[in-house]
Amino acid sequence: MAKYVFNPETLNYDIPAAPRFLKPLRAALLILAGIGLVVLYFWIYISVLGLDLPKTAYLKRRHARLEAAMNVLNMELDRSERALYGIESRDDDVYRSIYGLSPVPEAVKGSGLEGVNRYAELERLGANSVLKRTVLRTDALMKRVYVNSKSLDEVSQVARESGDMMSCVPNVPPILPQPGTFYLSSRFGYRTDPIYGDSRRHQGQDFASTIGNPVYATGDAVVEKTTFQYRGYGNEILLDHGYGYQTRYAHLNTIEVAEGMKIHRGDRIGTVGNTGKSTGPHLHYEVIYMGGRVNPMNYMDINMPVEEYRAMVDRRREEYAGERTASTMELLRRGRAEDGGR
Repeated sequence: MAKYVFNPETLNYDIPAAPRFLKPLRAALLILAGIGLVVLYFWIYISVLGLDLPKTAYLKRRHARLEAAMNVLNMELDRSERALYGIESRDDDVYRSIYGLSPVPEAVKGSGLEGVNRYAELERLGANSVLKRTVLRTDALMKRVYVNSKSLDEVSQVARESGDMMSCVPNVPPILPQPGTFYLSSRFGYRTDPIYGDSRRHQGQDFASTIGNPVYATGDAVVEKTTFQYRGYGNEILLDHGYGYQTRYAHLNTIEVAEGMKIHRGDRIGTVGNTGKSTGPHLHYEVIYMGGRVNPMNYMDINMPVEEYRAMVDRRREEYAGERTASTMELLRRGRAEDGGR
């Protein structure tokens, strides 16, 4: 009920006017009450119910998508690194060694990523460790790819200048790589000796096959040695390819070349046998570089197409026949010339 006050001027009872500050005060109280309700709502939404704000939920979903994308990128980087390390190993152990080039130092492959902080901007932006690690791996991979491409450019340049060196380096299987006609038995490296039972280093690659299966030269060479013995390598051929390379073919059944002969890749030189220290028919094949045995599997593609291999052998057979015909014709020509001179 309103309170009335006597007004002596009008001799009436009037309702007194409200103070001027009362309306702003009420408005302020209403605003504060509204803010309090909003704060209470968010407190209940976040703390009691454990829910995220719409903006927070959106950012979390986006963060999860980006993190998943980085995980996929890191898996791709894993595969790329494995592939690159394989290429680097083959480049150092095979391609560069073929031409007498030193392996690329590891310090060179990873150079250019040290010194000045290349990732200061990421740190300034507060990038997490996953992002920084991904960026660092990507940079390192790109650097190694660049260095390896330069190394292969160097190998390519030397190859162009090396003339017929490639025809001499042993780089094909020593037997026809037809599945079912052979299998890889003892590999290069340490193994349990099949006769003595102790651990010994196997110096080559064994191709288990049938007796009489043809054996071919794996590169242009000169026959350095042929030996016939009952123990050790048995019937053996040693070829000198030049450029520091030799190949050995052991436990042969037959030897079809002689010392001093010049032969070419794809020429038949003997047949698979079971001679010497052997527990079954097989070819023992070695690649020797600068006097040391190296893994023969690094110098051949055992999955080489059979048709391509046969074409190489057939081409050499035709060339050899042509060489023999030319030699015979030359002898006849000289004979006629000598007869005419008489």
